[in-house]
Amino acid sequence: MKLSRLYSNKPDIFGPIEFRAGLNVVLAEIRVPKNKDKDTHNLGKTTLGRMIDFCFLAGRDKDFFLFKQEDAFKDFIFFLEIGLSDATYLTVRRGVSEHTKISFKKHEAAHQDFTDLTEADWDHFNLSFDRAREMLDGLLDWRAVSPWDFRKGLGYQLRGQDDYQDVFQLRRFAIGKHKDWKPYVAHILGFDHKLIEEYYSKLEELEDKKAIAQTVQAELGGSVDDLSKIEGILLLKQKDADKKQQLLDAFDFREQDKDQTEKLVEGINARVAELNARRYSLHQARRKIVTSLEEDQILFKPDQAEKLFNEVGILFSGQIKKDFSQLIAFNRAITEERRGYLQEERTEIEAELKTVAEELDDLGKRRSGVLDFLSSTDVFAKYKQVTDDLVTLRADIATLEKQRGFLRRLQELRTEIRALTEACVHLQSQIETDVESQNTDKASLFSVIRVYFSEIIEEVLAHKALLSVSPNANGHLEFRAEILNEKGKATSADLGHTYRKLLCIAFDLAVLRAHIKDRFPHFVYHDGVFESLDDRKKVNLLKVIREYAELGVQSVITLIDSDMPPRVEAEVPVFSPDEIVLNLHDEGDKGRLFRMQVW
Repeated sequence: MKLSRLYSNKPDIFGPIEFRAGLNVVLAEIRVPKNKDKDTHNLGKTTLGRMIDFCFLAGRDKDFFLFKQEDAFKDFIFFLEIGLSDATYLTVRRGVSEHTKISFKKHEAAHQDFTDLTEADWDHFNLSFDRAREMLDGLLDWRAVSPWDFRKGLGYQLRGQDDYQDVFQLRRFAIGKHKDWKPYVAHILGFDHKLIEEYYSKLEELEDKKAIAQTVQAELGGSVDDLSKIEGILLLKQKDADKKQQLLDAFDFREQDKDQTEKLVEGINARVAELNARRYSLHQARRKIVTSLEEDQILFKPDQAEKLFNEVGILFSGQIKKDFSQLIAFNRAITEERRGYLQEERTEIEAELKTVAEELDDLGKRRSGVLDFLSSTDVFAKYKQVTDDLVTLRADIATLEKQRGFLRRLQELRTEIRALTEACVHLQSQIETDVESQNTDKASLFSVIRVYFSEIIEEVLAHKALLSVSPNANGHLEFRAEILNEKGKATSADLGHTYRKLLCIAFDLAVLRAHIKDRFPHFVYHDGVFESLDDRKKVNLLKVIREYAELGVQSVITLIDSDMPPRVEAEVPVFSPDEIVLNLHDEGDKGRLFRMQVW
């Protein structure tokens, strides 16, 4: 399938472009000297690729110039004539104001003009956009890209300047996920795309299950994470609720009275006795501490002793007085430290006494309530209290049942997560086996493509190149295109924009050549193909493009005259007149793709 003709209903503004089966050159000439140093010239060589994409039913992009300047282009209708694999032709009609209404006409002869064709003469007129895409997919019949439709890989046939950043991941896939493009690239390279698609699907499902499990876990909060415990507690609560319901149904509170009595005797009174014993113990300990604090006083005073000894005629030397003072100071230091500890212990005891007192007060109130119940002769008061207890029990049961539901769902999710994890591991193993098989089989499609790829780079740069595909540690395929040095090791040359563009061009051509006998697109559009290359490499690349054109690959290349390859022979022009399908220039509106003022 190749491009045949692109035209519009306004040929004086957008003239017809007739494509050749082989090499097609869109040459932009910079004739005005002041424009030679500009990076962009707005002549339309890049726009042409976007117009072809528009006619291949690209979706509406508000930033696309046809829609951004809709007032200027609303009356335009564009026609793309496509050569099909059965030697017939298909014309696609699409307007700007009614861009979702598509018409088709299949015909035998090439280079037709259907601008004045009546509605009745179109095979399908003004189909809805989705229906038109579906029909165009069937008419093009690119079986080699199945199960995807014709739009999936069209970007590899229409490489704009923004699509040279990565050999494999086009600009349109930059904000998406790897699952959006890796299975397709793997497929056209000869790998089992079904394994890769299933792997991504299982991974997504696994992540979704993990996220749901985290949500369920959060719903449980800090509650019991053991279904057996929940079931046990729920069973006891339900039995208690059943018992109380039976009491209410029978209007008989003898059993309830018995339960309350047992609670009083076995529970409240036992705890009160325990707390009273503890309070007595604490009081005794506090009394001892207070006594110790009072006793820790030094009553001996050296000055008074010296005066007394003088009165009775006993010599009290200064040294003896000094020794007594030091002893007292030492004892005082020890006493102060001991008093500190005693004070801390006293504070703790008083705090605990306060806690014990508060709990005893609470128990006293509870005991009073139970005694009131037992002594009450009002059966309705007892009925109300039992009812309140039953309501509380049922609320607890409802909460437990909810927790049980969460736990059961969590267990199911964990089972599913384990199964998905095992499935992912199994798929990883299958992918690794498939990749190894395609890499080692010299006759595989991938091996053929990588040979073509390396040959192109070697012919242009005099260096071999390596196209490689391998799964990483997470099971995802990694695609690499690298230039090799003399020792066969990857160099950093492919990191530069110029060499990265060469790798993209070589990849596109190699894939097209490998699929030349398949129901596959057989054209490619490369914008600014010679930009930044030195003259020798331009000559080499042009030679490769011509060789591939002879093999059946239709190339549409764009360039400005300053990027023109040098002549191999002085008397022979670089491009023959029939190879130049569109000549643009900067001398007024007539030189642009759209012969109108710049929008």
